[in-house]
Amino acid sequence: MTSPLEVDVNGDIEKAFKNLKKKMAFEGIFKELKRRRYYEKPSEEKKRKKEEAERRRLKKIRRMNVSSSRVRKPSARGGKDFSREESGPEA
Repeated sequence: MTSPLEVDVNGDIEKAFKNLKKKMAFEGIFKELKRRRYYEKPSEEKKRKKEEAERRRLKKIRRMNVSSSRVRKPSARGGKDFSREESGPEA
C-alpha cells in the first residue's frame, strides 16, 4: 500500500491541483484506475504482466547500452590505444 499523497496549497489552488495530478500520474494511480475499470481474466493478467516485464527488461538493456557507449574512446589524433595488449619490445 502506498502512502497518502500530500500537496502544499499556498493560495493557488490550480497549481496545487496540477501538482497533485502530476504526483498521481507518477505513482501510476491513473493507470491503475483505468485497469480496474473492467474485470481482467487471470490469463490476461499474466499476459499483461509478462509483457510489462519484457518492456522493462528491454528498457534496462537500452539504458545499459547508452551508458556503455558514453565511455571515453581513444582519440583519432594518435592517442595511445590501450585496448590492445602490447607484447614487450620487438626485435
